[in-house]
Amino acid sequence: MRAVGGLWRWRGNPLRRGTDLAEAWVALTALVLILSVAPLIGVLAGGAAQNALQRSVREQHESRHRVTATVLRALERSPLTVDPEGASSGEELRSRVLAAWTGPDGSRHESPVLVGIDRPDGGDRFAMWTDARGREVARPLDAETATTHAVLAGTGTAVAVAALVEAARRAVVWRLVRRRYARLEQEWERAGPDWGRTGAGS
Repeated sequence: MRAVGGLWRWRGNPLRRGTDLAEAWVALTALVLILSVAPLIGVLAGGAAQNALQRSVREQHESRHRVTATVLRALERSPLTVDPEGASSGEELRSRVLAAWTGPDGSRHESPVLVGIDRPDGGDRFAMWTDARGREVARPLDAETATTHAVLAGTGTAVAVAALVEAARRAVVWRLVRRRYARLEQEWERAGPDWGRTGAGS
C-alpha cells in the first residue's frame, strides 16, 4: 500500500526525482510478486512434493508388510536407544529384545529389535514391519504425515521466494539511493564555490 501511495504522491509532484518514481515502482512490483507469484510458486512446489510423497507412501505400503513377532527374551537396553518415529508419538524410550517372526515369504527370522513394550517378557507379541523377504524395515510413511511435509515444503518455498523478492527490492533501492547521493554530491560541488556569495556583487 505504501508503494501505491508513493506512486500517487509522486504522480504530479514538481519535486519528483527519477529515483523517487523508480523506487515506488520497484516497491509496487515487489508487492505484486510477493502477493501473487510467491504463493503460486509455493502451491506448485507443495503440489509437486505432495505427488512425490504420496507416490512414496504407496510404494512403501506395497513393499513393506506388517507381521507379528514374538519376544524370545529381553536384552540389555542402551541408555541412548531412542526410536525417532516413536518420539513424535510420545514413545521415546524403546525396549531392546530378541524376537522371532515369520516373513511374508514364509522364512523364519530371529534378531534383536526395538519394541514399544515397557517390560517385555518371553512370549509377548508385537507388530513390526518387514520387506518381502522378512527383513526388518522402518514403518512406512503414512498419507497424513506426507501431506504435512508437502504443506511445509510449499509454505517454506513461498516464504523463500518472498524473501528473495524483498532482498532484490532492497538491493535495487540501495543502488537508487547511492545514485541519488552521488547526484546530490555532484550538484553540491557545482554550487559549493558560489555558496554564500548570492547578492554579494562578486
